[in-house]
Amino acid sequence: MASGGGGGGGMEAVEVRFRLDDGSDIGPSMHDQATTVTALKEFVLARWPQGKEIAPRTVNDVTIINAGQVLENNRTLAESRNLAAESPEGPITMHVVVRRSRPERRVKQPPKARPPERIGCGCTIL
Repeated sequence: MASGGGGGGGMEAVEVRFRLDDGSDIGPSMHDQATTVTALKEFVLARWPQGKEIAPRTVNDVTIINAGQVLENNRTLAESRNLAAESPEGPITMHVVVRRSRPERRVKQPPKARPPERIGCGCTIL
């Protein structure tokens, strides 16, 4: 098995291919159905192709989508599968999205308060 993530309990392994945003793939590879989505993300992160312009730094930078559904980290592969959308032959293709790291924002300091302008009033005493 390519990755673990819990007791197998006799579940059949599943062949998964991870499709990257440029159309290239990681895999296909076999994964136990008890494997968590977090473990799948770690698998993808460890095998990320070198030299890509956008690369994840942590599992939090990676989102995996299967059959149009974003997979939750704490769920297993068995819980995340959509049998109606899968082909009986060949690997399951899961899409990998990398969230671009946001540049650190500098906190804008509020502009310095200017003293209120004096609005003059002309009074004439007769």
